[in-house]
Amino acid sequence: MNPNIPITDRKRVVIVGAGFGGLTLARDLAHRSEFQVVLVNKYNYHEFQPLYYQVATAGLEANSILFPLRAALGDNHNVHIRITCMKGIRPADKAIDTEIGPITYDFLVLAMGADTNFFGQQNIIDRALPMKSVQEAIALRNRLLQNFEEALSVETEDELDGLMDVVVVGGGPTGVELCGTLAEMRKTVLPRDYPELDFKGMDIHLIESGGEVLGPMSKQSQEHSLAYLKELGVDVRLNTRVKDFDGKTVFMNDGTTIRTNNLIWAAGVKANTPTGIPAEAIGRGGRLIVNRFNQVQGFTDIFAVGDLATMAEGDAWPNGHPQVAQPAIQQGKLLSKNLTLLIRGGQMRPFVYNDLGSMATIGRGLAVVDLSFIKFQGFFAWLTWLFVHLMAILGVKNRLLIFINWMWNYLTYNQSLRLIIKPKLPKAPLDVPKERLNDSVEVARSGAI
Repeated sequence: MNPNIPITDRKRVVIVGAGFGGLTLARDLAHRSEFQVVLVNKYNYHEFQPLYYQVATAGLEANSILFPLRAALGDNHNVHIRITCMKGIRPADKAIDTEIGPITYDFLVLAMGADTNFFGQQNIIDRALPMKSVQEAIALRNRLLQNFEEALSVETEDELDGLMDVVVVGGGPTGVELCGTLAEMRKTVLPRDYPELDFKGMDIHLIESGGEVLGPMSKQSQEHSLAYLKELGVDVRLNTRVKDFDGKTVFMNDGTTIRTNNLIWAAGVKANTPTGIPAEAIGRGGRLIVNRFNQVQGFTDIFAVGDLATMAEGDAWPNGHPQVAQPAIQQGKLLSKNLTLLIRGGQMRPFVYNDLGSMATIGRGLAVVDLSFIKFQGFFAWLTWLFVHLMAILGVKNRLLIFINWMWNYLTYNQSLRLIIKPKLPKAPLDVPKERLNDSVEVARSGAI
């Protein structure tokens, strides 16, 4: 196979990854005549990661948080999108290897983000439910809903506990928001769908290895979040670490156990480190060490942005920026300007992170917001969270769909997307490469197609 990218006199910028950083950069460069942009991504859409948990809990359909890359980049003849996976980098040849063949570059920007970090625990890798992609979110939704269907037919209390109880590991925004939503569903939605089940017996546990939930946020927000979770009936265990899971029992480091078939892992992330980058340029968690211009250590033509990059910025961010959307977006915007300055012989500008604050929603009308000038909680914080996330979504149609879903859920206490989708897989042609067949099977198993 051949990528079939035309050779031009423009500087070719190859961007790997269409998350917040990669897509922001691609959209900015698309309007600059000096560049030919090649965007390489595994899927043909951009994913709005902060709302994975709402897909997993049937609050939103997956297509509400996805946006086609070709629609996002418009009809730009200097932009070429290739849906494939990068296998590695050959810096000496100024090329990357992909499943469809090699692609050369003048500048390479790595924006592949991060994936779930299981900290090397093989049993948990094999049996836990992650939530770092829309496929995994749909798979989690299918699993939870299927559990309730099966719970109608079990005979023992042990089997019932295994199907209905949920353990969420990780007290960051994902874990907190997921637990809050599940608790709301347990109270309002699920009893109407399954009147034969007693949801007073459904336990939701949040396990956090640290001494507080929402670790990066203010103490005020941490305390309110903990209080909100307890008010919703979530069992929060701080300073506790999960050390094993056999598919039926969760084992903690303090010797306690929890009976459940459902261990949801939201405890950490690790960078999607590419092969071909020297070991000395790889920092903690697999993140690539970059300078203030996002250049990977040891290179002038290879850059990294977002979750994949770790940039020391003075006393404010000595260990790198948080792995959230804003640093990626801001780095993508500045890198677009710096690449233009670079080829015009100008002086690149160092990156300075503008921390816009952080927020998390715990349940219906319950949220916490930390801004640089004010911190607040409760209903107004929840409205703020809704507005910020709605405005951050790509596409007017997506915003409208999400707004309608949110208002419907708020007014009726009824999420209308509680569907178990298990498509039948067709037989693949004999000449389909094995790796492509395996990828299609995994996507279909998750219910994404």
